[in-house]
Amino acid sequence: MKLKSIFSNSFGILLSRITGLGRNTLLAMTLGASGYSDMFFVAFKLANMFRRIFAEGAFTQAFMPSFVDAKQKGVFATAIFLRFMLFIIAMSLVVNFFPELVTKLLGAWNWSDDKIAQTAPFTAINFWYLDLIFIVTFLGTLLQYREHFITTAISTALLNLSMITALYFYMHESPITILYALSFSVIIGGLLQVVTHLAVLKHLKLHRLLIGGWKYRNQKDVNGEKKKFTKLFIPSVWGNSAPQIASYLDTFLASFLITGSISYLFYANLLFQLPLGLIAIATASALFPSISKALSRGDEQSAYENLGKAFWLLAFLLSISAIGGIIFAEPIVWLLFEYGAFTPTMTHQTANVLSMYMIGLLPYGFAKLFSMFLYASHRHGKAAKIASIALSVNILFSLLLMQNMGAMGLALAGSIGGWTLFILTIKEVGTKKFFNILKDKKLFFLILLISFLSLIFIMLNKLLMAWIY
Repeated sequence: MKLKSIFSNSFGILLSRITGLGRNTLLAMTLGASGYSDMFFVAFKLANMFRRIFAEGAFTQAFMPSFVDAKQKGVFATAIFLRFMLFIIAMSLVVNFFPELVTKLLGAWNWSDDKIAQTAPFTAINFWYLDLIFIVTFLGTLLQYREHFITTAISTALLNLSMITALYFYMHESPITILYALSFSVIIGGLLQVVTHLAVLKHLKLHRLLIGGWKYRNQKDVNGEKKKFTKLFIPSVWGNSAPQIASYLDTFLASFLITGSISYLFYANLLFQLPLGLIAIATASALFPSISKALSRGDEQSAYENLGKAFWLLAFLLSISAIGGIIFAEPIVWLLFEYGAFTPTMTHQTANVLSMYMIGLLPYGFAKLFSMFLYASHRHGKAAKIASIALSVNILFSLLLMQNMGAMGLALAGSIGGWTLFILTIKEVGTKKFFNILKDKKLFFLILLISFLSLIFIMLNKLLMAWIY
């Protein structure tokens, strides 16, 4: 197993998440969980939603296996980049021509016309981040092929630092001025990410591959590779759309709840994403190129061995994180966010939502790992079907649980969807293979460790709560 790659990727993500927490702590101090914070989160979420669907998720999952198999790698990579870049620029122009309509359709259907009109300019500005982050994702995928992960993992810290700088200098201005400063800082952060990746690409001499691809783009036939990529990409888009649709659904349904509900979900989900990204995504991303290469050369045994080792790494780390996140939810939110405009009531509400999200940490982490195996083995259609079923379960429980539980119900519905995703993914990868992985003495030690830590965490949390309040 590529432990060096996993830990370097994890370190980069950790640095990015730490700066992200710093950014959001400062954001909470400045805007709290208010109507203005809801406006920014909706505007920023649109670009992020499409980024995760088209740029990072579907593109990487379809491009890596296709790039591994391509004979004319430079020409293939150049052709795919040009196709996507033109499409994303066109999409960004549409959003900028119709920002109010897009804002209303994708995140704020229940808002007043005045609030939508106020949010629309920020939607238009933030959406250009998608163009920049696609370039970053494309270059980052090439770096991953060379087993280089840390640049892409760390680069998000540049975005966070740009936003932190904007908040520092404008936090005492009017809320609208703060939102404009934040939106432009997102674009600046994206530009910094692009420049960083270009520098590393040149250092590793991968720029020669792209120069050669451009030079011979009309002389080499890569139509077969492009068709294969498209065949993988289309179901991958839907597979990656499912969690983003669920996220959009949360924002949409939360807009019908009490003011601040969108922000409670945002802050809680940020904390949920910390262990998910640091542990599960870092591991799956680091293993994806090597497993794709192993399956491409027919070495299935090596791929499954790496999968099993990664499973136990995730099992211990994610279990501890989930138990800690559920038990220490309120102290964590209090420590990170309860400053300035962020009140104790906001802390309590956000902590409740966080606990519901943490119920789904283990299944989402495992699903990320095992679905990576599906994508590496070109089973994108199966992954998309599984994601669709999990999304349907999520939607059903969201509508049922929000009635009495509010934002907590939306978070719990997401966790139920995560368990559905995990169970169906395991079934597709191979239930027998999964239970063979479980038949290990590590399972006994895992149960023992979690039982012991749960008792310790509960007692410690009582002391912390007494000290806080």
